[in-house]
Amino acid sequence: MNHSFRQMVQHDATGGLLLIACATLAMIFANTSLQDLYNSFLALPVTVAFGGFSIDKALILWVNDGLMALFFLLVGLEIKREIFEGHLSSPSQIVLPGIAAAAGVVVPALIYIAFNHSNEVGMNGWAIPSATDIAFALGVFSLFGKKLPITLKLFLLSVAIFDDIAAIVIIALFYSSELSTTSLLVAFTGLCGLAILNHFKVRYISAYMIIGVIVWASVLKSGVHATLAGFAIAWFIPLSTLNEHNKPMAPSLEHSLQPWVAFFILPLFAFANSGVSFSGITVESLLNPITVGIAAGLFVGKQVGIVGTCWIAIKLGWAKLPEGASWLQFYAIALLCGIGFTMSLFIGTLAFENQGLEYLANVKIGVLIGSIFSAIVAAIIISWSKPYNPNNESTKS
Repeated sequence: MNHSFRQMVQHDATGGLLLIACATLAMIFANTSLQDLYNSFLALPVTVAFGGFSIDKALILWVNDGLMALFFLLVGLEIKREIFEGHLSSPSQIVLPGIAAAAGVVVPALIYIAFNHSNEVGMNGWAIPSATDIAFALGVFSLFGKKLPITLKLFLLSVAIFDDIAAIVIIALFYSSELSTTSLLVAFTGLCGLAILNHFKVRYISAYMIIGVIVWASVLKSGVHATLAGFAIAWFIPLSTLNEHNKPMAPSLEHSLQPWVAFFILPLFAFANSGVSFSGITVESLLNPITVGIAAGLFVGKQVGIVGTCWIAIKLGWAKLPEGASWLQFYAIALLCGIGFTMSLFIGTLAFENQGLEYLANVKIGVLIGSIFSAIVAAIIISWSKPYNPNNESTKS
């Protein structure tokens, strides 16, 4: 396992535990006398103005539209590195996780649609159960998966990477509003500027970031979701060009962003978006089609889609089970992919941003139920499976 991958896993695993803590804290705030303080914190107005240009948003929107753009920048850098230099650079290494990720997007979406096909507004949330939260999943893996072979961790990471790509495409195609041609033109011009910096091997990361901020602000005003700007910018940060400190630019930026994303941005996002009040929850709300569709999509759809399609692919000889892993252990990893959390909550805020708080509450409850059930059952199955024995890779549980 190379150094950059090991570092990313360590950050994601520890960050996943922090995510759990922040989500729990948010629910405590939302269900105690601290509820008003919590809501006031999220509604705190923040304005940034430069000449005639200004952005005036509540704090929660700065978190979701601004800080999450940095998360997507990191995602883009990680995906770019893995495709060109990492464990996704070989076609043989991407077949099984690619098939798993595709099924892990389609099957949960179909389950959600089955519950919500008669609700036009509810149908906007079809993509919510399709996402995997790699930080949360690796957090659970780090606690219970010490007996599992490293190939399963690589598989889990690969599936999550493909999931992130799918989520980015879905956001771009289905969750963008009316577009501003002028703003898009400014953003495109900014990307061309980044391409020029890349072409001439400009060594100062500050130059890329200044233009990157312009691209982000333009995309924010364009109607395309602003987080996509972070992903786009990542592809114009050169991999091998040395920065002013004589370090490869993209890996160095990735190294700098990882702790901020793992220990600040994602925990803050979890705290800002997980605070659901249980005071008004009834049996009817728990059985709401949106809630049930999300929970069933994550818990049932992910495992059925991933295990089912991968079993077929392996039996047909298209791919092989990860080295040293048993089918029971593989099933546990498929369950971990049902931990949607951050990305599912994020897509939920986009799907129902123009609806009432009731819709967002249904999203939060469904995501929490589906993710928690997936984590608990995965942990139980991992504890049942036999420890990985590198001297007897044929051992099956």
